[in-house]
Amino acid sequence: MKVIRHPQGPSSSDPPPAAEAGPGVAYASARGRGLLAAVVLGSAIAFLDSTVVNVALPSIGADLDASFAQLQWVVTGYTLTLAAFILTGGSLGDRLGRRRVYVWGIVGFAGTSLLCAMAPTAGALVVARVLQGVAGALLTPGSLAVIQASFRAADRGRAIGTWAGIGAIAPALGPPLGGLLAEVSWRLVFLVNLPVAALALVLTARYVPESRDPQAARGIDLVGAGLGVVALGALTVALVGGGGGEGGEVLVTLVAVAAVVAVLAGAAFVWWERRDTAPMVPPSLWASRTFTVANLLTLVVYAALSGLFFFLVLQLQTSLGYRPTLAGAAALPSSVLLLLLSSRAGALATRTGPRLPLLVGPLVAAAGVGWLAFVSAGDSYVRDVLPGVLLFGLGLSLLVAPLTTTVLAAAPDRLSGTASGVNNAVSRAGGLLAVAALPTLVGLGAQDYADVDALTAGYRTAMLVCTGLLVAGGLSALALPRRLADCAPAGEPPCRPAPGPHGGPGGPGTVALPAVAVGASGPGGPGSAGTPSG
Repeated sequence: MKVIRHPQGPSSSDPPPAAEAGPGVAYASARGRGLLAAVVLGSAIAFLDSTVVNVALPSIGADLDASFAQLQWVVTGYTLTLAAFILTGGSLGDRLGRRRVYVWGIVGFAGTSLLCAMAPTAGALVVARVLQGVAGALLTPGSLAVIQASFRAADRGRAIGTWAGIGAIAPALGPPLGGLLAEVSWRLVFLVNLPVAALALVLTARYVPESRDPQAARGIDLVGAGLGVVALGALTVALVGGGGGEGGEVLVTLVAVAAVVAVLAGAAFVWWERRDTAPMVPPSLWASRTFTVANLLTLVVYAALSGLFFFLVLQLQTSLGYRPTLAGAAALPSSVLLLLLSSRAGALATRTGPRLPLLVGPLVAAAGVGWLAFVSAGDSYVRDVLPGVLLFGLGLSLLVAPLTTTVLAAAPDRLSGTASGVNNAVSRAGGLLAVAALPTLVGLGAQDYADVDALTAGYRTAMLVCTGLLVAGGLSALALPRRLADCAPAGEPPCRPAPGPHGGPGGPGTVALPAVAVGASGPGGPGSAGTPSG
């Protein structure tokens, strides 16, 4: 892969070239630290926005007089465009330059954050969030692609591990930070992105070299990306509209039309991808049973994850009377467990194979969600909420790293970036569908989120649905191979464990969390690392 250096050379504080011990930037150099800070800060604002807004929803609803459907769209509008465009964002980085596209993402995300903060109506906020998702689709894959293209090979595992660790911390900080800011003004939830983005731009200009892959496909599958957007967008309109509870025949007609458009666009997407010479998602990937099953597990796990966090913060605030800060911090212990135990779970999967942790993890998480399903007014956090949060966090810690490892192992090395991108999009689609569909399935609509009795009944049903999804996901792991080496597709060499921070397999400190970022890696390069989106 050709790396085109930024015209500005290393700073005088950088070590001499001999210290780099090979092509690329050394992790321990001043340039390496600055480069890593630039990509961590940029990606952190996208990670943070995946969870920080949820806690501010009641404040947004009260200030802008937003309906329940509009509050759903504040969340799903961002998730929809981020999931739909994220593969295209990775392709643009390969073709036009990863540093350039990453800068576009930072600038776009800062600009749309300002639009969100200035939104005078709920409709304007939804439009700004949709645009913010497009910017995030340029920003998120660009950060990991820059790491892969810029650091020397011996340091990439360590750099990606650091990046992934921060990726786990940022969403964990989202709920408590969102609650703290929302108590002053919900608009601060978006304004806080601006100084972080400005610092990321300064560091990027100074430390990040330009790179592009000269062997990448020249064309971009714009038709496939467009069809995917239409299919997911129409499906979301149908699901959100069906749960609105108002509008009579007009709403029924809108939902029916949207459902038909979703089916037709989805079928057209499959047809186009099968005939296009450079498809966004090569159909050959799905010929692997391991790849298909692992992505199905991703879909249901992240649907349950998003459904849990969406309803839990509302239930704690509305039915138990928690302030936004406390409601946001209630799930923090699960994120701490995820950060502390993920590397150990990855090492366990290397020794035992993916089947055991991907079977046990979702079942333990299901037990936690089942416990939380019965949280109601007057309950104690320590006695009634915390045990469920800890069980869920323990189960999530057991499954996230093995899941990413399995997805990447099931794809050919030459498609590792595409495979991680597919897994990223699948996880986000799962979250989108859960937030859009669950209120409809449990009968919530209009202003029910402010009604204690109606919300508690809907919350309980939604949590039981999430429990069932996790159980189904765990049982699907029985279709996976016992050994990691058996995950490799036919004709490919046996897969190797993901490198640890010192280049060894599964070394201490390796955090390989699925489904937040996709890299535009070259053949054989690591494809993804991140943290679950909320």
